[in-house]
Amino acid sequence: MSRIGKLPIVLSDKVEVTLVGRDIKVKGPLWELTFTHSDVVEVSKEENNLIVKPLWEEAKALWWTTRAVLNNMVVWVTEGYKRSLEVIWVGYKFEVQGNTLVLSIGLSHKVDMPIPAGLKVSLDEKAKNMLHISWIDKQLVWEFAAKVRAKKKPEPYKGKWIKYVWEHIRRKAGKTGSK
Repeated sequence: MSRIGKLPIVLSDKVEVTLVGRDIKVKGPLWELTFTHSDVVEVSKEENNLIVKPLWEEAKALWWTTRAVLNNMVVWVTEGYKRSLEVIWVGYKFEVQGNTLVLSIGLSHKVDMPIPAGLKVSLDEKAKNMLHISWIDKQLVWEFAAKVRAKKKPEPYKGKWIKYVWEHIRRKAGKTGSK
């Protein structure tokens, strides 16, 4: 039996869930999403919980997947997702100009990246070397953050990079490290 699949999805007061046949509609303060689940699982609403159950033993994979998708939908419509990036090196910086992210990352030119529709990209008020990307779609947020990070991959010898805030990159000593 699945430990995750058995857990109920707790709904807050901000979330409205409507079950019509196999269609599930989740509405929250940020967005409204719909999902059609497989016919091998059963989704029921009990008080402030969503319960997902398999209809037969072979349906475990779809049971876990359906529960994970529904849980993500509840998070998306209430909180959204956020990724923070940090650029480290002298002269490196982020700029947001309209619907374009401009990167100054040591190249002979500035790199312009169009921001996908709906995505919220903002600079940190305190530290200008930090960029916050947020939206309700986890895949879109993480994909755009990965594209920004790929523009200047970590260079462990000099310490030039664009990295996630939570990421730890080990510095290397280089040629003079052995002396």
